[in-house]
Amino acid sequence: MSQTTLLAQDDTRDAKPPLQPDLEAIKARQRAVWASGDYAMIGVTLQIVGEQLCEAIDLRAAERVLDVAAGNGNASLAAARRFARVTATDYVESLLESGRRRAIAEGLPMECRVADAEALPFDDACFDAVLSTFGVMFTPNQEQAAREMLRVTRPGGRIGLANWTPDGFVGALFKAIGRHVPPPVGQQSPALWGTEPRIVELFGPAAADIRVTRRQFMFRYASPDHWIAQFETYYGPMRKAFEALNAPGRAALRADIAALLAQSNRGGANSLVIPGDYLEVVIEKP
Repeated sequence: MSQTTLLAQDDTRDAKPPLQPDLEAIKARQRAVWASGDYAMIGVTLQIVGEQLCEAIDLRAAERVLDVAAGNGNASLAAARRFARVTATDYVESLLESGRRRAIAEGLPMECRVADAEALPFDDACFDAVLSTFGVMFTPNQEQAAREMLRVTRPGGRIGLANWTPDGFVGALFKAIGRHVPPPVGQQSPALWGTEPRIVELFGPAAADIRVTRRQFMFRYASPDHWIAQFETYYGPMRKAFEALNAPGRAALRADIAALLAQSNRGGANSLVIPGDYLEVVIEKP
């Protein structure tokens, strides 16, 4: 055996396994990101998605509904308007408080509980329907989050999801931000939840049926500058991205986002209308 071969074998023995992502550290960072700004100012514009999702799962009055990573409660409120018994959960208490205030203002009964999507504090099979709109897709441990949603859904129950797609406007926005402020090493892209193969991978072995529909949410703002001002001020991920950069970096990120907005805008010179593709998913348990 040659010396070269022996050295190659030694290199293999000495090679260290790839570093595993610190999921708890990623989660702590995410919690701080979503607690910054005021997501409710952005989230409330997405209300129509929660309404459509409740129709997609054919929600019935008196059903027990869990909204996972509920944010300011769009899907929760939509379910409560249909007289379901709703529990909204999120790991950021300030977001839940916003949803609670909305429910009180509308006179809608809704329980709110601080909870981690990867460790839901509920018994097995205790909900008829489990929902998440643009929420659970951001969990760092995607497999665990999917297992938890399946675990708390009763046999014959449904899981309804709305997830941004990687090839739509929001997916392009994630990529633009990532070029300036890279995500944590080893973190899977949230936009994977917006692809049918990933949904089948996560839920297929435990599902009786999976229905996937590609939909669009229309971002409607006064102008590109208005959109940037709103998101830079209120949308945690973008706010933190700008804060992480120096002045030239912020200018470069803003320029990239402005170019994306100009490319995607269907509203003409005096408005901003951008279609945001998302995947509407309905999963039925056997």
